[in-house]
Amino acid sequence: LLAFTSILGFVLESNPSLRDDIVETVVGRIPVIGSELRDQVHPLTGSGIALVLGFAGALWAGLGVTVALGTAFAEIWDVPRLEQPSGLRARARGLVVLLVIGATLVAATVAAGAAAGGGLDPAMERLAAVFGSLGVNVLVFLTVFALLTPRPRRIRDLLPGVAVAAIGALLLQAAGGWYVNHTISDASAVYGTFALVIGLLSWFWLGAQLLLMAAEVNVVLRWRLWPRSLAGDLEPADRRALRRFAQATRQDRREEIAVAFRDGDDPAETRAGPGSPDQP
Repeated sequence: LLAFTSILGFVLESNPSLRDDIVETVVGRIPVIGSELRDQVHPLTGSGIALVLGFAGALWAGLGVTVALGTAFAEIWDVPRLEQPSGLRARARGLVVLLVIGATLVAATVAAGAAAGGGLDPAMERLAAVFGSLGVNVLVFLTVFALLTPRPRRIRDLLPGVAVAAIGALLLQAAGGWYVNHTISDASAVYGTFALVIGLLSWFWLGAQLLLMAAEVNVVLRWRLWPRSLAGDLEPADRRALRRFAQATRQDRREEIAVAFRDGDDPAETRAGPGSPDQP
């Protein structure tokens, strides 16, 4: 936030109103500490070299998040390590994700300003804000899933998870706002600081779990990995899931992995490797 706010201070020095609107929109999407950041984040001035170094460090940290997400999606989709994107390609995709998210936030700021200046009544403004936030979430999560989920997959395979993540994120933002208004607003200065930090970490954790659950929804629907048995005999979906898990452990393209079950219900072997097609 400090790096991007500093860049805005240089680029939009002659248009402080637009700069403040963009900062307001960005920090407003962090419900737990957004109001606190809104009062504390200001454009920085100083050495251009220091700004470049700070921005490079922030960008590297952001790419670390995208690489971690890509690795998690590959695990969920049971993609063998040898078929996952290389380090440079994974970071290139992460850079595109960060650029799309930044551009989407700027576009959302412009749209929000247009809606506010359109003479809408308060109820319509709130409704437009909700649908605008939902649209931003859909675009952001579609970008995240499309660029960070390794192939093979199709865009339509990602849409259920995008819907789950977009609606869930909207609910998380609303819950974060409720938490601040009903819990932290009346807290003392010391307790309120601790509550902000704990609330922020909890919000990040819930957001991460939401993303992983949305990715799992895509996998379950794509490969029909349901219904699953909790105990006793294996269901067909259990067999498909176990086959996929075994095939995901391939470390070399010359390696073959055969999967068979000894209960007599599934005599056919599933092979993965050279000369045999991978099974879903």
